[in-house]
Amino acid sequence: MTRYEQVREALRAAPRRWLVTGGAGFIGSHLVETLLRLGQRVVVLDDFSTGRRENLEDVRRAVGPAAAEALTVIEGDLRDPAACAAAVDGAAVVLHEAALGSVPRSIEAPVRTHEVNVTGFVRLLDAARVAGVRRIVYASSSSVYGDAPELPKREDRVGRPLSPYAASKTCDEAYAAAFGRCYGLELVGLRYFNVFGPRQDPAGPYAAVMPRWFSALERGDQVEIYGDGETSRDFCPVANVVQANLLAATAERSEALGQVYNVACGARTTLNELFELIRDEVARRRPEAAAARPGYRSFRAGDVRHSLADVSRATALLGYAPTHSVREGLREAAAWYAATTAR
Repeated sequence: MTRYEQVREALRAAPRRWLVTGGAGFIGSHLVETLLRLGQRVVVLDDFSTGRRENLEDVRRAVGPAAAEALTVIEGDLRDPAACAAAVDGAAVVLHEAALGSVPRSIEAPVRTHEVNVTGFVRLLDAARVAGVRRIVYASSSSVYGDAPELPKREDRVGRPLSPYAASKTCDEAYAAAFGRCYGLELVGLRYFNVFGPRQDPAGPYAAVMPRWFSALERGDQVEIYGDGETSRDFCPVANVVQANLLAATAERSEALGQVYNVACGARTTLNELFELIRDEVARRRPEAAAARPGYRSFRAGDVRHSLADVSRATALLGYAPTHSVREGLREAAAWYAATTAR
């Protein structure tokens, strides 16, 4: 039995009260769904600025009415101390997903990015401290590696941030370390590498590459690639992220706490390769998509050229073992992307 399987069995046997900030978002809603399926009580704090009410309705349908009764939703802003205090009340564990994501958005709105991602995080940490919450797992990002050239990326070797978003996540890690030292909180950071899967919004100017490309190919539109297509990423199916969060939330070894961990597959995929994989999935339903070719545009400001994670720390200290490859994750997500485009 894997460590993750052991954790799931233990949670079923001893339910807890969890707070998931940003629980109406893409990753947050998957955490909420998994926790409800495991019989947990879940509170969501979300201001719905980027999170979607439809995601929570989708979760309720997926888990059924009995499990959904254990879900409480608080509509509030992380920057509001009263909202944070209400959300953490009675929580055993906090999973912090709320943030303003996207490198391009952070370049357009650096002050708002800082206010939400940094000030909001500190408000949450302080509320958790006052309420006596011990364990907080927070979402960091592979963007903290910045201009560090080494591959694969190892947690103790970071570079200079290349965007306000990256700077905000670097600040979050520094504040987490400070709160751990000063107040004894058990903080674990997870550096996500290009997460994808169902409920990832394909609309809007800041949509992530996978839902945007799926949507374009389903409609018969041309996919646009920034640069020459040889930019590479360690794309990570959302199921692996859910696993990492639950492992971090339940870790008992003292050396596993106060750490940051890469969360990824540990494999690199170029944008050209990704396009071919997505095109093949769409062509299963739309054979004409097999003839699609991408269009290429200029490189995008703030983007990192290559990214690849070393996940050995998470494997050794948390028992992390990715269950989904990029191809498997795309296959699971394809039907959702197709249904979303058809709406």
